[in-house]
Amino acid sequence: MKLSETLLPKFNAQITLEFASSMAYRQLAIEMDVQDLPGMALWLRHQADEEIVHANKFIDHVVDRGNHPSIGVVDAPNVTVGASPAEVFEAALRHEQTVSESIRDLYRASDQEGDLDSRPLLNWFVEEQIEEEATVSEILSRIRLVGDDGPGLLRLDAELGQRPTSSTEG
Repeated sequence: MKLSETLLPKFNAQITLEFASSMAYRQLAIEMDVQDLPGMALWLRHQADEEIVHANKFIDHVVDRGNHPSIGVVDAPNVTVGASPAEVFEAALRHEQTVSESIRDLYRASDQEGDLDSRPLLNWFVEEQIEEEATVSEILSRIRLVGDDGPGLLRLDAELGQRPTSSTEG
């Protein structure tokens, strides 16, 4: 069953937001690379790759439903140059919260249209966003805990650099 004319633009907007998320995480990774925190940079790059996996999940859903996905305009990420690790992960958390709300809005719109076929995908994303926010929030809390303690920050950086890699094809 095709997506309705009302839902298709909303799914396309979510696809665009997922690609924008990837670009935001790439820019945040650059900020950590510049500050010689390669573990944090690597963690953020992996997160950027995961956002592409998310976009692909939405694209596949739209195609499988007999519709034509379309990627909208992806603006340059708004990241403060020289942002501290805390500022970087605060930005990441705000971005995840925006994505979470967008998915909840998409879920509500799908429910309003009686689009049961989107429910499994959207249920997966609701759970995924809970995990995403919790993970970034935990990292941010740990960064705040170590504060300006160089050895503590380097230890956390090394730990985050151990994140396993994944493909953008999910």
